[in-house]
Amino acid sequence: MLLTIGLFAAIASALLPVFSVIAPGPWVAGAVFVTAAVLGAGLLVRVGRLPAVLASVIEVAVGIVLLTAIFGRSTALLGVIPTPATFASVPDLLAAASEEIRVGVAPVDAQTGLSFLLVGAIAGLAVVLDHVVLTARMPLLAGVGLVAVSLIPTIAIPSDIDIAGFVLLAAALLFLLRIDTRARAATASSRSDSPRVRGVSATALGVAAVAVIVAVVATPLLPQPDLRFATGGSGGIGTTINPNLELGNDLRQPREVEVLSVRTTAPTAPYLRAVTLSRFDGAVWQPDSSDTVPVQAEGAVFDPVAVAEGVTVEDYDTTVTVDQLDSPWLPVPYPASTVTGLTGDWLGMPQNRTVVTRAGSTREQVYEVQADVPRPTLEQIRSSAVGGPGLDPSLVSLPDDVPAVIGDTAREVTAGAQSPYDQLLALQTWFRSSEFRYSLDAPVESGFDGAGVDAVADFLEVRAGYCVHYASAFAVMARSLGIPARIVIGYLPGTASSTAQQGGTEYTVSSSQLHAWPEVSFEGIGWVPFEPTNSLGVPTNFASGSGSGGSGTTDTPEQDAASPDAQPSTAPSQAGRPDLGEQDGPGVSAGQRSSTTWVAPTLVALAFALLVFAPSVVRVLRRRRRLTAAGAGDPVSAWRALQEEAVDLGIPASGAESPRAFAARLTSDHGVDADDVGVLRSAVERVSYAEDAVDPASGPALVAAIDRIRVRLRADASRTRRLVASLFPRSLVVRPGAVEAERETVGS
Repeated sequence: MLLTIGLFAAIASALLPVFSVIAPGPWVAGAVFVTAAVLGAGLLVRVGRLPAVLASVIEVAVGIVLLTAIFGRSTALLGVIPTPATFASVPDLLAAASEEIRVGVAPVDAQTGLSFLLVGAIAGLAVVLDHVVLTARMPLLAGVGLVAVSLIPTIAIPSDIDIAGFVLLAAALLFLLRIDTRARAATASSRSDSPRVRGVSATALGVAAVAVIVAVVATPLLPQPDLRFATGGSGGIGTTINPNLELGNDLRQPREVEVLSVRTTAPTAPYLRAVTLSRFDGAVWQPDSSDTVPVQAEGAVFDPVAVAEGVTVEDYDTTVTVDQLDSPWLPVPYPASTVTGLTGDWLGMPQNRTVVTRAGSTREQVYEVQADVPRPTLEQIRSSAVGGPGLDPSLVSLPDDVPAVIGDTAREVTAGAQSPYDQLLALQTWFRSSEFRYSLDAPVESGFDGAGVDAVADFLEVRAGYCVHYASAFAVMARSLGIPARIVIGYLPGTASSTAQQGGTEYTVSSSQLHAWPEVSFEGIGWVPFEPTNSLGVPTNFASGSGSGGSGTTDTPEQDAASPDAQPSTAPSQAGRPDLGEQDGPGVSAGQRSSTTWVAPTLVALAFALLVFAPSVVRVLRRRRRLTAAGAGDPVSAWRALQEEAVDLGIPASGAESPRAFAARLTSDHGVDADDVGVLRSAVERVSYAEDAVDPASGPALVAAIDRIRVRLRADASRTRRLVASLFPRSLVVRPGAVEAERETVGS
């Protein structure tokens, strides 16, 4: 009972760090309920003194029934009994969970698919650990597994140690070890030994308490290693677009790879935008979510670019060939009008002219984008108001606790500006001046990272950082002036790899050119990008209409060759994935689903067969290995084979019982031939006490004795006991001599 309670507490403690990756929600209640039910079912099996191996079967059954009741009621009998249709829905749930994980940003709000995966995984963990702790009596091994589970979220999203979670997990693991040690001591120790055991327990408790205190107090004071991450190429760091809140980790990598190539008719390579982030709560920028339209293979058409009268719009065609980029967000020039050539299920967001998929990837995509680029003159953009009547008010909103230095600095830098454009130009010029420098290490050395208002305030003081700091500082300062601004994630223009041809110039884009920049909305023109990041790109400016006719350079930045150590990155966010609309299934059409409905039942049947017959196969292999060693004259292997046969059939095999006593009990209680068991007993006693060498000549006699004893023991057992011993042999999880092996099971 106490071990079960301790195990439940340990599992709950190990899962606390998961909240930094998956936001708490209804899935937590489901996981707690299912885990408690699974462990409770195992406890009832043991209280009823049924074969311990049945606990796993019953626990799995309870877990499946509860998962069905929570996630598959509509297709289940009586709402709890799964049907083939219930199992057929599992791949869709797993695919939806995979998509949530792939496009979501920590902490992810778990929807149905991810909730199913979490609750099912935690229930499976409970089944495994229940047998490791209560059947095999190896709580230390369970502790290793629980510690590994608790470390995974910290590895995925580096953050401060959860002190409360660590202390709770340590206490739960120490409790498991204490209860298990007490049970073993009660079996192996006499009454006279009790004072010594209590003294040892008190000492161990003191050592454990000191260890936990030292870990909590001293560990944070130790020097921390530098953050350096390597990319392994395909799918590694830098080969995906993920607006993660710890962007510095993605930037500090020694290797870069080519992610895509671009051929364009534009005079210079365009920025490639993938994600826009407009919502800001003071701590993180969150990706936009809005209504979507399907992107068909023949192309997606966004609404025509609306500009004020007199503003020139120029059309450019761009072909993008993706290599080592694995992302749900599609890099496209802005403002895209049509996107053609995509394979798979893609969705367009008309609000920001970005393209995203709910299933699939950018990998190996080749697509064409037509962009209609407004080209206002300097006079036109200076006379344009920012925003517009249909603009979301949240684009100018800031939290109440913004440090005063941000607004004060913005007003100081833009003092004397005659228009919003002049204010933005002043900010851009200030950031790109010698007062700032680009740095990947300065944020870490100064103790700040990210894009929240506190990080922006620190950045304005240190005046060294990377693109995330520049973009966020620019956007927050613009909003403090009442100017609507947002952040864009995408790629800087690539490096020209060929001379201009009829189809356009080709550029290559590497993973180090992942970038973040701010945008501001101008009425009658649209969203205009700015480039505040010091030493990267070309700053935004527009030519006077009285000269060359006015052609801005907002989409023509290039990376400054004088900054070889610059490694741009994505912008941070903790938001979930974009709202992808009510599409039918995670990227699978109805026809595709109907043609593969047999897959799920088949996989379930195979998994069930593996679950049922795998223990029997493993037991047969182990028996053969024991008999092979016994046939070579090894008495210890022969005696262990005999003990395992007894454990399988529910016959107690106490570690405190001598070979002579065990042999006598087999003869008197189970009808084993005294000569057969005597051969094995004599051999193991000789090797134990006389240390005789292995005698190959005695091997055949040992094997023959084991075979005859096995036949006799099985004949003495009931049919049910023999069936359970064959399908679910206890010796796989209960070692001879363990506490469970000393108890006779029902049905033997």
